[in-house]
Amino acid sequence: MAHADQDAASADRAPAPSPAPGERPNRASRPRVPLTELRDRVVANNQILLTAIVAGIFLSGFPGGWLAQASSFAAGVVLVVVAALASLAVPWSRIHPSWVAIVPVVDIVAIGLMRTSDVPGIALLWAFPTMWLSSLGRIWLIVGCVGSISAYWIALALAPSFEFTWGIIVLPAVVIAIGVSTYNGTRRFQAQRTLLDKQNVRLAAALRHASRQEQLLTEVLDTVDFGVLRIGTDGEITFVNDALGKFQQRIPSFGRIDATQTIYAADGETPLAPDERPLARILRGDTFSDLVVWFPVSESRRAAISLTARRMKDADGRPAGIVLVARDVSEERTALKARDSLVASVSHELRTPLTSIIGYLELVLDHDDLPPEIARQVDVAYRNSERLLGIVSGILAASTASRMSVEVTLSPQETDLADVVGAAASDLGPVARDRAIRIDASDLVPTPAFIDAARIRQVADNLLSNAIKFNRDGGTITVGSSTDGRHSWFLVRDTGIGLSAEDQERVFERFFRAESGVPGTGLGLAISREIVRAHGGDITVTSTPGLGTTFMVRLPATAEMASDGALRSAAGDGK
Repeated sequence: MAHADQDAASADRAPAPSPAPGERPNRASRPRVPLTELRDRVVANNQILLTAIVAGIFLSGFPGGWLAQASSFAAGVVLVVVAALASLAVPWSRIHPSWVAIVPVVDIVAIGLMRTSDVPGIALLWAFPTMWLSSLGRIWLIVGCVGSISAYWIALALAPSFEFTWGIIVLPAVVIAIGVSTYNGTRRFQAQRTLLDKQNVRLAAALRHASRQEQLLTEVLDTVDFGVLRIGTDGEITFVNDALGKFQQRIPSFGRIDATQTIYAADGETPLAPDERPLARILRGDTFSDLVVWFPVSESRRAAISLTARRMKDADGRPAGIVLVARDVSEERTALKARDSLVASVSHELRTPLTSIIGYLELVLDHDDLPPEIARQVDVAYRNSERLLGIVSGILAASTASRMSVEVTLSPQETDLADVVGAAASDLGPVARDRAIRIDASDLVPTPAFIDAARIRQVADNLLSNAIKFNRDGGTITVGSSTDGRHSWFLVRDTGIGLSAEDQERVFERFFRAESGVPGTGLGLAISREIVRAHGGDITVTSTPGLGTTFMVRLPATAEMASDGALRSAAGDGK
């Protein structure tokens, strides 16, 4: 009975928050009972319980004749019944809550009338109105205790066989204890209920915020052009965005373990076994990055899908499933293949006329009656044609499908590395002087190396050409060489724009171009590194943006070091 009053009071003070427009109400935001029904129900329930007890006593005692003063008891019963009818008829939710106290006050008077009939134990009924009034507040606690005790003593005084004993203070003490306990319990309950209401409001706000965030994330993932799939810890698919759904519609075998169509690895030729298919690996708990798989779209078309799978963890660090990101890279792969084919075709077409030019220049040089000046000029044209043919051959090799398939034919011999680098610096001197760039070759010292001079000249030309292109007008280029008897080095240092840390990691990739605005093919450094590694050496770069770049080339100093270095390089490339 007291808790029901507390529910009504708490509902008056803290109504449940209503859901935001467009949101479905959840349990946290849904009102428990409408206020128009709650207070009416509480009053009726409290009073009907007391009325049922009183009616039971009256109906059992009156016919049996054991009610000493049936008229006074009947009057009390009538008051209780009237109060019960009022509890049912009066719209208590529409009037001030304090008017509810009238009903238990009437019950106190009615129980007093029934007590004058000298029925044993009837005084215990004062516990009901006392508890009811104590649950309404401190003032009503006092009213309930004082009223019940006063009615009890008045009823005793009116009794014909009244005698003062210590027993008459027991009931008042019990009534006070019941009232104080009910009051304290009500306060504790109301404090807990207030806290729960606040937590309810916060929980409802958190749920609305989480729902909005989930909706926003879903809308964002549905707008991107890559597919997202989330698989829970039980292997069930819990989220699929629109892009992934389109992949599944366009590619019949995508996302199926039991698909009858054959799917292929990144090379487009190697069939994948059923247990090596991406979804099968995900269900096993495997993770991978940028895994390219070719799926058949039709009998004549395939689609290349790049797949990345990552494990997820919840806030406590426990496994929360796997997320798969799929991206269609068919156009990229087709464009890369077309680019390589174009470069290879152009390079191949250039080789034929260059070979013819070199052949006719050789025939001219075979004539002994050429004037010295003409012979010198033809020899320069012959040497540069050979260099150009080597460059074209390198481009043709670098444009093959596999980066590791570059074939570099070498004819190494004992050579002074300083002469090769110095000749490259001398030939590019006029290009540097056009931009007032000074080439400092004072650090070039005699440096023995076991190399193919023509190929290393190609490397030096590439490095010096880049140092000029990416330098500032009026800058400086420093070239130098050294040896320790086992390895020989030469460096090319410029005072140009420099490279960022990210560009330094990719500078040797084929077709990579830094964001500098300087034209080029992006093949020179890739070819240079292949040439150096074919010698058993290596090439490294260090750079500071805004200050300059230094390329260091390491080469074998002797034939023995060349053999050892080539073997180590081949082993490293095969990993």
